[in-house]
Amino acid sequence: MPDESCSVLITGAGGGIGTAATRALLERGVTVYAGVRGVPPPGLGGAVPITLDVTSSESVAAAAETIADRQGGRGLQAIINNAGVIVQSPVELISESELRRQFEVNVYGPIRVMQAFLPQLRIGKGRIVNISAPTARMAVPFAAPISASKSALAAVSDAARIELAQWDIPVVQVEPGATDTQIFAKADRTSADAMSTADAARIDIYRPALSAVAATAAAQRLEPLDAVVKAIVAATLDARPKTHYVVGGARTIAMVARLPVGVRDRLLTRFVGLSNLERTAKEAAR
Repeated sequence: MPDESCSVLITGAGGGIGTAATRALLERGVTVYAGVRGVPPPGLGGAVPITLDVTSSESVAAAAETIADRQGGRGLQAIINNAGVIVQSPVELISESELRRQFEVNVYGPIRVMQAFLPQLRIGKGRIVNISAPTARMAVPFAAPISASKSALAAVSDAARIELAQWDIPVVQVEPGATDTQIFAKADRTSADAMSTADAARIDIYRPALSAVAATAAAQRLEPLDAVVKAIVAATLDARPKTHYVVGGARTIAMVARLPVGVRDRLLTRFVGLSNLERTAKEAAR
């Protein structure tokens, strides 16, 4: 599609991948409607800020109406469902409110946006770009909520891709690796706050494992934004987009996810830093 006549909406444009992708698309001459929950942050110069809370049907509907008016019947060429949060917790300790928040943002949010903007995508011969994650393919221990939400989003994307093919509306998934943004620090803070209200005795049971996983995560090298931004731009502008754009470390996860379950579990246990704990527990049981 010609970049200069391309108009897109990106959710979660207020930071991280969303802000970087907005800038990259603006550099290509794309008109970008930058969906943000509050006051637009610096760095979105040239974009059209749109108040958009994906957890609110009313907010999504209002954003769709605003953009339709501005487009004047031309429709949209893409919606990029980027808004997301990470909820981390042992399954035994997940609070219902945090689990609901995870799905409200990561699953119900993209569906709300798709439903509200599909009429404009039909007019504009557009496409849907959903930002997924490696956890959609392989669940990670102590990250069941984010894993489940991304798996659900992948299923929705796969179904919608076939449903919308009759209108030539591609549904594309971008799978970044662990990218250098503030989302992980935010998740850690939120997780700590949520755990502070959990049963202390139950937390103590998991404390050695949680400490091991946290130490491994802290030592993990996060990937720069460039690769995922490049993938989002390609998913948005390629004349014939791929169904999946798998970026960086997500490629390794995609390969591991195809292994036999036993092998996969052993590799994942080692990857998240739980191997030593497992070995210690076995020795203590002898």
